[in-house]
Formats: sequence, structure tokens, C-alpha cells
Amino acid sequence: MATADDRRGVLRRTAVRPANWTERLSEQGFAYVLLAPTILLVSTMALWPLIRTFEMSLHADSLFTADYVGDYVGFENYEALLSGERDAVLGSPFVDFGNPLDSALTITLVYTAIAVALETVIGFGQALVLDQDFRGRRWVRVAILIPWAVPIAIQGLIFWLFFQPNVGFGTELMRSFGLFSQNPLINTVDSLVIIIVADVWKTSAFMALLILAGLQSVDRSLYDVARVSGASTWQRFKYVTFPLVLPALLVALLFRTIQSMRVYGIIETTAGCSTVPSLTCMVVGTFRSGRYATAAAVAFITAGIVGAVALIYVVKFADLEVGR
Repeated sequence: MATADDRRGVLRRTAVRPANWTERLSEQGFAYVLLAPTILLVSTMALWPLIRTFEMSLHADSLFTADYVGDYVGFENYEALLSGERDAVLGSPFVDFGNPLDSALTITLVYTAIAVALETVIGFGQALVLDQDFRGRRWVRVAILIPWAVPIAIQGLIFWLFFQPNVGFGTELMRSFGLFSQNPLINTVDSLVIIIVADVWKTSAFMALLILAGLQSVDRSLYDVARVSGASTWQRFKYVTFPLVLPALLVALLFRTIQSMRVYGIIETTAGCSTVPSLTCMVVGTFRSGRYATAAAVAFITAGIVGAVALIYVVKFADLEVGR
């Protein structure tokens, strides 16, 4: 039979110990604590170069001294870029409303809008096919993903050879439809079309993969309920598939838009930045010429545009992402 001392010992051992500070946090607060080291590291690696780039953009180019940049000039570089005063040293206009397809900003925006739109539509269609259960599905998945695995340098070389006069048959094929010039790789509009096609060929698989992940998470019983209710295929897609896969689709759109705004490799390996100037091409070109302050200004404007796109996504579509 337990004595009084035994009972007191049991009570002491089972007494509730005081909660530490982590246990007093809410679930959201505890999640922020766990994410704090990652957020700090990413912020340091991302914000410091951005701040340094902005600081460099406020100085003059230094071409004849040992310094990277010259004296402080404020926002003169930005004014020169937007007004066209710096076009002579950039190789192509930064922005030109009179000839839109001659300016780096317009080409980048046009490329991004068309490429991302086509990749989304094609990727969504591929994802819908891959989500079905049919014989040989794994081989179809492999075939769709193969272009995504091709390195950009090889991808650019493929399309460069494909549209080389007297070498590839792409030029003559397009000319038979009255679409391309004799040498499309030295024509800005023709080259832009080729680059968009090359990018869609490669990156539609990336969109399909992300959208497929959203489709796989849809509860299949919802389709059974829709069929019993007499919903057609289009109605099932409109009222079941699309709303539930929309958060994954928006994430895929955000990733591809950000990547497209920074396009460089496929342009340089296919037609060259002199034919299809983009914002990133302009950054690389001015940096190589020793105009570090101008390159910093173009890079900061590009980062600002990309940041604005990401901010619009966060503000407009955050509720959809968490399923509210």
C-alpha cells in the first residue's frame, strides 16, 4: 500500500512543468521562428546585392580610371536611359515608343507575354493528358519532359541550325508560307518569333509539371459527383478542375514570368543580343563594355519590374494560394 510520501513523489513527478517560450507561441508564430534563419539568409543574399546595385547606378560610368564607377550623379543614369540619351552607347534603345520592337524593354515584355501565355495553354493541355490513366502514360511523360532536359546552349544551337539559310529547312518552310525573310536570324521580328517558339518547345514541360502536381491533388470523388449530377466535360473542367488547380497554375505563372523577364541564354545562342536585344542582354553588354553604372541602372529597373510582378501576384492571389 502506497504511503503518503510515495503519493507526494508521484504528484511531484506528474506536476505540469512551466511552458518555455516556444510552446507559448501560436502555430503561425512558431512557423515564423522556424523560417527565420532561411528568411535572414535569403534576405542577406538578395537584398545586399540589390542595394549595392542601386548604389552603383547613382554614379557615373568610369571608363578611363581604375575605379569601377565615377562621381555621384543621382538619378541621371535613369533619366538618360528613359529619355534615350544613352541609346548611342547601349547598342539599341532602352525604350522607343516610335519603334517598339527596336527597344529592349518592349522586346522583353512582348517576349514574356507571348511565351508565358503559349506555355501556359500548352502546358495545361499536356498536364490534362498526363493526368489521365492510359496505357503507355509513363513514356508519354518522358517524351514531354525531354525538351526541358535539353541544355539552353544545345537548344539554341538546334534552332540556330534549323533556321540557317542553305543548312536548315526551317527558313524555306516558313518562306513558303510567306512568313520569314531570307535570313530570319538577322531580322529582329523573325528572330523573336523563333526564340519564342524555342522557349515554348522547351519550357511547356515545366508548366505541365507544375500544373500536373495541382491536378494530382484534386479529389477524384468530386468528378464522380459531377458526373452523377449530369455535368458535361466542359462543366467539370470549369467548375471542378480549373478552380482547384488555379493556385498551382498561378505559382507556375509567377515562376515563368520571372524567368522570362530575365531571358538571355536562348537569345545569345540563337540570334544574338544584337538582333534581339533584351533587358538582360543590355545589362551584360554594358557591363562587358565597362559601363558598370549604366549596367547597374538597367539591372535595377529590371529587378523593379520583376518585383512589381511578384508583388501583384502576392497582393491579388495570396488568398487563392491558401485556399480561402
